Amino acid sequence: MKHDVITIKGARENNLKNIDLEIPRDQFVIMTGVSGSGKTSLAFDTIYAEGQRRYVESLSAYARQFLGNSEKPDVDSIEGLSPAISIDQKTTSNNPRSTVGTVTEIYDYLRLLYARIGVPYCPIHHEPITSQTIKQMVDRVMELPDKARLMILAPVVHGKKGTHKDLLEKLAKEGYVRARVDGDVMLLEDVPALEKNKKHDIDVVVDRIVKSEDRSRVHDSLETALRLSDGLAVVVHGDEEILFSSNYSCKYCGFSIPKLEPRLFSFNAPFGACPTCKGLGITMKVDVDYLIPNRSLSIREGGITYYKNIIAKDNIEWQRFRALCEHYQIDLDKPIKELSKKEMRYILYGADEPIRYQIKTRSGYMDKYEVIEGVCTLIERRHLETTSSMAREWYASFLAEAPCPDCGGKRLNEQALAVYVGGKNIYEWTQMSVKQALQFMEELQLTKQQMDIARLILKEIKERLSFLNDVGLAYLTLDRLAGTLSGGEAQRIRLATQIGSHLSGVLYVLDEPSIGLHQRDNDRLINSLKNMRDLGNSLIVVEHDEDTMRASDYIIDIGPGAGVHGGEVVAAGTPEEVMANEHSITGAYLSGRKRIEVPKDRRKGNGKKLQIVDAYENNLKHVNATIPLGTFTVVTGVSGSGKSSLVTEVLSKGVAHALGRVRIKPGKHKKIKGLEHIDKIIDISQDPIGRTPRSNPATYTGVFDDIRDLFAQTPEAKMRGYEKGRFSFNVKGGRCEACQGDGILRISMHFLPDVFVPCEECGGKRYNEETLQVTYKGKNIYDVLEMSVEEGISFFSSVHKIKHKLQILKDVGLGYIKLGQSATTLSGGEAQRVKLASELQKKATGKTLFLLDEPTTGLHTADVAKLLEVLQRIVDNGDTVIVIEHNLDIIKCADYIIDIGPEGGDEGGNIVACGTPEEIAQVKASYTGQYLQKVLKK
Repeated sequence: MKHDVITIKGARENNLKNIDLEIPRDQFVIMTGVSGSGKTSLAFDTIYAEGQRRYVESLSAYARQFLGNSEKPDVDSIEGLSPAISIDQKTTSNNPRSTVGTVTEIYDYLRLLYARIGVPYCPIHHEPITSQTIKQMVDRVMELPDKARLMILAPVVHGKKGTHKDLLEKLAKEGYVRARVDGDVMLLEDVPALEKNKKHDIDVVVDRIVKSEDRSRVHDSLETALRLSDGLAVVVHGDEEILFSSNYSCKYCGFSIPKLEPRLFSFNAPFGACPTCKGLGITMKVDVDYLIPNRSLSIREGGITYYKNIIAKDNIEWQRFRALCEHYQIDLDKPIKELSKKEMRYILYGADEPIRYQIKTRSGYMDKYEVIEGVCTLIERRHLETTSSMAREWYASFLAEAPCPDCGGKRLNEQALAVYVGGKNIYEWTQMSVKQALQFMEELQLTKQQMDIARLILKEIKERLSFLNDVGLAYLTLDRLAGTLSGGEAQRIRLATQIGSHLSGVLYVLDEPSIGLHQRDNDRLINSLKNMRDLGNSLIVVEHDEDTMRASDYIIDIGPGAGVHGGEVVAAGTPEEVMANEHSITGAYLSGRKRIEVPKDRRKGNGKKLQIVDAYENNLKHVNATIPLGTFTVVTGVSGSGKSSLVTEVLSKGVAHALGRVRIKPGKHKKIKGLEHIDKIIDISQDPIGRTPRSNPATYTGVFDDIRDLFAQTPEAKMRGYEKGRFSFNVKGGRCEACQGDGILRISMHFLPDVFVPCEECGGKRYNEETLQVTYKGKNIYDVLEMSVEEGISFFSSVHKIKHKLQILKDVGLGYIKLGQSATTLSGGEAQRVKLASELQKKATGKTLFLLDEPTTGLHTADVAKLLEVLQRIVDNGDTVIVIEHNLDIIKCADYIIDIGPEGGDEGGNIVACGTPEEIAQVKASYTGQYLQKVLKK
C-alpha cells in the first residue's frame, strides 16, 4: 500500500463509471469538470462521505446514536484516507442570533476581554465606575494635610421628593445629632418641615474629626457611613468633597453595574440581553405602508386595510374606532393623504385621554368611557395576545421588523453597554469591520496589569481576525448576521476557522471557495489554502477558477460531458500536464487553445435608461448610477464593495415596489428615474426552487403540466377515463397513497436522526399500479420523471411544446439533470439556471429587467460560454440583463460595466468607473480594469 496517495477503486456513486484513481496526499488538489460531470459525486459523495463514515464508526455505540448511521458510498475500496472535514457553501446559520462574531468565536473572546479588563462608565455622568475597599478610602483620607478639619457624611437621601419625617426621627433615635439638608448643616432637631413635592438631599454627619495619624477612627466612621447609605460616603475637607463608593455604582446618580463576567456581554443570556427585545435587537412593529397601501383612499373607502372589511358590518370594533375619529373631528371621507400629522397620530396610536361614547349592541346602547387604542397599538397588542394561528398570521401581515426602541438594535442592556475597553463598548467593537478591528487592536493602549491579564485573549482575537482578513473577508463587520452571508462568504468563514485550528493530517474537501471573490482577492485565498497544505493536510478543492487551478499541485478533470456523458477521469496530473492533454476541455481553456471570445461590437441600448438617484443603503456613499436599457450590464467590484446593496436592495426592490409589490421595502435612495420603461422585473437568485422533495425542475418550469396533458390523451388513459390530475403525485387519485406521492417514507427515530426509506407499496415510483400501466411510447409517467433533460428532448422530439421547454433547460447547461430530480438536491447555481430557463420560455416584451447574482457559481468555463449565449439572446430580444459578477469572461462580454469600490466595507460604496470594458480597462483606480486589460489583449 502506498502511503503518499489516496487510492480509489471502483467508484460508482451517482454517474461515476467505475473510476480507479490515485490522488496525491498532502497536496493541493483541484477537482474540476463541466457541471454535472461527477466532480461532487467523487469529492463529496465518495471521498468525504467515506472518510466521515470511518470516523463515525470509530466512535462508541453511545456516541454513534447521536450522529446517525452513515451509508457506505458505492465504491469498492479507498485506501490512504485521513479523517475528513468538509467545508461547503451551506449558510453558516439562519438563526437571527448568530453573527460573524459568534460563529467565528471572536465574540466569545471579546466577552472574556471585557469581563476581565473592561472599565464601567456611568452613561449619564461619563465618569468611571469603580468600587473601593475601606482600606483604599482610608489611604485617600490619610493623604490629606495633618490637622485638617474633616466631616464624614452618609448620603441617605439623594434627589428624592417627600418630607422624610420618619427617616429624620429614626436617625435622631439612633443617636445622630447633625445632618446636611439641601446643602446646609444643622442639628436634626432644628430641621424644618420639608416640602413634600420638592426633591431633597440629606447627608447624615457621622463624625467630625481633626485629621491625625489615627487611622482607626477614620476607618470606623467610614464603615458606619457606608452601612447607613448603601455603600456611599462623603468626606468634606474645606471646600473639597471626596465621594467614595464600595459598590460598582456611579457616585453621583447611583447607576450600578453587576460584577463583570462574560455572561453580562452575551445577548443570548437574560443577564446581558436587552429586556425589551430579548437580545434580538429588533421588535415587530406595524409598518404603515402595509396598513395603508393606497393613501388616495379615504378611511370609509377602505384606505386602512385593517378596517376595510368591517366598515359595512358596523361591528363593535368599527364603532369604537369611529368614536375616536368623531371625538377628534377626523373626516372619514377625506383621502388619507390629506389628513394632518396630528390626526394620523390619533388614528394610528390612539387617544390622549378617556373618551365617552356609545356602543350599539343587540340589547340596545351601552355607554363606555375609556382610552381608545389606535389601529397600530391594537394590532401589536393582539398579535402578542391571540392564541389563534390564523389571527396571528392576519396581524403579522401588517408587521415589519423595526430596531428595538430601548437598545436601538444594540441587543445588550444598559449595564453591558456601559463597559469600555480602549474607549469602545462591546457593541461599538462589533460594528467595526475585520480590517478596522485589526487596526484598533494594534493601537490599543493598556496598562501593564491589563496587558498581563489580557495577553492570551488578545492573541486569540488577533489571530482569528487575521485569518478572516487573509481569506478576503476584511470588509465584514462582526455584528453582521450570519444568515445574510452569501454561500462563498460562509464557506470562507469556516475556512478561516479551520486555519485557526492548526490541525494537521486532515483531508479537507472544499466546494468552490473562490465564489464571490474578486480576482484581486484570489491570491490571498490561494495563499491560505497553501498554508493549510503546508501544515501537513491534504486538500481536495472542487473549483473552476483558472488562477486557483494554475496555483494547485495536481488537477483531476472529470468528464468529458455531464450526466450520463460524464463520470470518467479525462485527465489527471500537474496543471502543465492537464494543459497538454488534448482530450481535456479544462486543459484546452487553461492553455488558451479554447477561449470565450470578446464580442466585436458593444450594444448602445435602446436609448432609454434607468437612473438610480442618491443611493445610500449599507455602505453606498450617496451614489448615482445610470443603466442603459436594452443592454447586457455587469455590476462588479471587490467583495463587500456595495454591488448587492445597489442592485438587489435599491434597484431590484425599488422597481418591484414601484410595480405594486407593497411588502417589498427598497433600500435607502432618493428615487429611480425611468421606471415607466419597465413592466416586469425577474430577479433570478440562487434560492432553492422549492423546499420539499416534491418540487423538481419539471414542475417548476411547467413542462410537467404538458407531459401530464400528453399522458391524459393516450388511448389507454381515455379508455380508463383518466384525466390530467391522475398523473400528478401531489393530489389523490393516481399517486401512491402509502407515501402520498413522495416515493419515500420518513420514519421518525425520536433521539436518532430521521430515516428515509423507499416506499414498499410503490417501490419509490410515487404512483399506484393502475397509473403506471398507462404508457406513452412504451414509457410510463415514472420513467419520464427519471429521464435526464437530454433524454427527454430526444423522447419528446415530436411534441414541440415539451421539446422547446426542455431545450431551454439544456441551453442553460442543465441537460444532465433528471426531470424529476428533487429540488433539495440541486445546487444554488443549478436552481438559478432552472429559474432562468423557466423565464426564457415566456415571450420577450422589451420592457423586462432580468437581474442575476453571480450566475457563474458552479460553472466550468465551457458552461459559462453556454450561459453567455443565453444571456446575450435575452438582450437581443430587446430586454435588459443586469448581472452581479466577478467572472472575467462574463465581464469582458458586457456592453456596459458599473465598477463599485474601490475597497470593501467602509472604504467601498463609490462608483469607481462605468462604461464599456475597454473604457474600464483604462481607469487606473479600478481593480477590475487592471484585470480586464489582461483578458482584452488575448
